Amino acid sequence: MGKFTRVFRSFLLSYIVILIIPNIALFVSYRTSISVTEKASIENSVTQLAKTKELLERRMAEVEGFTRQLAINPDLSVLMNERNTGDQTNVYGIWKMLRSILTFGQTNDFLQQFYIYLGNYDVILTPGSAYFRPEHYYENFRYADQTFTDWKQSVLGQTHRSEIMPLRPFLNKGAETAVVTYMQSFPLDAFNSSSPALVVIMIDEKTIASLLAGITDRYGGWTQITDAQGRTIASQGEGIPDLAKLEEDGRYDPAKVSQFHEGDLVITTVSDTNGWVYRAGIPRKVLLADANHVKRMTWTGNGIALAVGLLVCLGLAYRNSAPIHRLISAFGAAGKEPGRNEYDFLHGNIAEMLHNSNRLESELRRQQPLIRDAFLKRLLSGELPSREEIVAAATQANTGIYGNSGYVCILQIQGYSGKGTVEILNELNAARLILKQSLTDLAGFTLMTDWGADRIVILFASRETETGAAVGRDEIASLLDQLSRHAFEEYRITFTAAVGERFEAETGVSASYEQAKQALEYALHSDRKSVVWHEETRLESATYYYPLELEQRLLGTIRAGETEEALRIVETVVTTNTVQRELSVEMWHQLVGELKGTLLKLIDQKTFLESGSFESLKDRIIAVQPADKRTLQREIEQIVAAMCAVVEGRKNASHSRIVEQIKAYVGENYGDAELTLYRIAEQVERPEKYISQLFKEATGSNLSDYLETVRMDQAVKLLVEGRYTVDEISARVGYNSSHSFRRAFKRVTGVSPSSYREAAGR
Repeated sequence: MGKFTRVFRSFLLSYIVILIIPNIALFVSYRTSISVTEKASIENSVTQLAKTKELLERRMAEVEGFTRQLAINPDLSVLMNERNTGDQTNVYGIWKMLRSILTFGQTNDFLQQFYIYLGNYDVILTPGSAYFRPEHYYENFRYADQTFTDWKQSVLGQTHRSEIMPLRPFLNKGAETAVVTYMQSFPLDAFNSSSPALVVIMIDEKTIASLLAGITDRYGGWTQITDAQGRTIASQGEGIPDLAKLEEDGRYDPAKVSQFHEGDLVITTVSDTNGWVYRAGIPRKVLLADANHVKRMTWTGNGIALAVGLLVCLGLAYRNSAPIHRLISAFGAAGKEPGRNEYDFLHGNIAEMLHNSNRLESELRRQQPLIRDAFLKRLLSGELPSREEIVAAATQANTGIYGNSGYVCILQIQGYSGKGTVEILNELNAARLILKQSLTDLAGFTLMTDWGADRIVILFASRETETGAAVGRDEIASLLDQLSRHAFEEYRITFTAAVGERFEAETGVSASYEQAKQALEYALHSDRKSVVWHEETRLESATYYYPLELEQRLLGTIRAGETEEALRIVETVVTTNTVQRELSVEMWHQLVGELKGTLLKLIDQKTFLESGSFESLKDRIIAVQPADKRTLQREIEQIVAAMCAVVEGRKNASHSRIVEQIKAYVGENYGDAELTLYRIAEQVERPEKYISQLFKEATGSNLSDYLETVRMDQAVKLLVEGRYTVDEISARVGYNSSHSFRRAFKRVTGVSPSSYREAAGR
């Protein structure tokens, strides 16, 4: 190191001081963190048990909520209140009840195994199954310590109000387990010795224990839940103490939330909801493992950090002092050259770097028009099909089209027939420069590019002006007129301008350019030197316009019976090939043949084969002749309208059959209180929304109103007969309650059923 050792020592001493200061603070914080870690471990354990208690209480509350949902279930209410006549069982009602309870177990694992017992039918319903004999259910699911008679008497034959049976051994299809049982009778206010219905929910001990696994998996030890009477609800882990001996031990205080007892931290919490006691025992060595781990890691990490820090200090001191050494040495070496030192050297190099940077920036500015020109050529050629690609390329070129709609214009310079000589090419180059500069002076910045020796392509994009209006067709025509007069008066330059159709998005620029080329061909063909718009062109075409997608649309609209849309497509085809194109006789005959072929494809389908107009339509299509173009369009349109009328007629006939089916089904089943729009749609095999709208269009009334009218008509007949009471009539015409029937009858007829019967003389 020689004479530079002092610099190295200064750096090294500074780094060592910086290294020692945080280590002192680390030791102080270490002592604090140990005590905090021990306290936090205990608090975390208490919090974990409290969270487990809250989670289990929420699950049990969901179980109770499930029973309350069943209590208000209309299907269950109907089954509970029905009288079992012995040979008649409400199979449909039981099936609906099975469907309604099928999905409850998917949202709460406490509801994986439950059953509903209906006393009047002596049937047990489980998710997915119905046992019409309780002994069949008992064969598969039963308590291991209870006979069938005891089970039927103590569980099915008693009234239970939110009753919880503690942990008992249970056989689930032969598999041994243990369950906690929750029982609730229906209705909820039932006080009789037996109730119409009962729900029994069996919660597997493993399911409850899984909620306690968070403590045992993390700390080991044990967890236990007991009810208010000290009966075990669930337990998890090893080394569970005898609760009786634990409470008799004078060193154990049941009122404390956490306390150390015989090497374990015992945590106790009591539920305010149901009086359940939650206990957890965590070994002391496991509980304080984090604190001990912190001790070991702190001392180990601190020692390693000091050793590594010293090595880093040596390295940093050398690295930071070495440039200074080299700089001083360089200064000494350069000082031998007269008039030049290290700073002159650095200044010269920095100045050269700045000069090169300025040259690069100037080159980029010079290349910018070329990049913009390349972007515009790609855009016009259609090489950028998506808007994302256009935006990306515009960003790269540092430009854009300054609006998403506008026109593409092509300027064709006139008066230069031979372009093979250098003189002509130079004149054309000068003419292009003059026109572009003149256009810039007149319109400001405008995207334009050279396209060949004698053409300029201009992109007039719509953009907001100070008045809020977009650049439009009139402004472009005026601008091109000014440019034409200026170029001729000042430079004797003439040109022909061709403008394509307006594009509405950046992706339509290439299409507008192609249209401008077509307009330019038309202008050159007709020797026009003014502004020519694409819609003014009428070029003779070697082919006709009838693409496959247009044919498919025509076929689809006729199949759907959409007359207006089908006629519009026919008009588009004929107009395009007569107004915008000039077809040869052969091409015109070919087009007519294609149209006839399209219609003949449809005529062979079932819809037309089964109709009485098949032969006449076929003859009309074959008889179409490509004579007069207007006559052809009229004949094709008449045939298309006739075909659509056939389709519409068959649709109407089908609709009439469906409406009659609906009326017949309603007439046979109006007395069913469960008759809904869904069941009617199921019967006629159509969607609910479809038949509702169809019935409304065909009859002028809603389907629900029609059902109510049928029921009221039958009710009037029964009231006049006088054989049944009002309550019996309401049930016979499909009402669940006589109150709903009376209210509907008065709304329809204006009087109550009793008043109507009296007025009828009964």
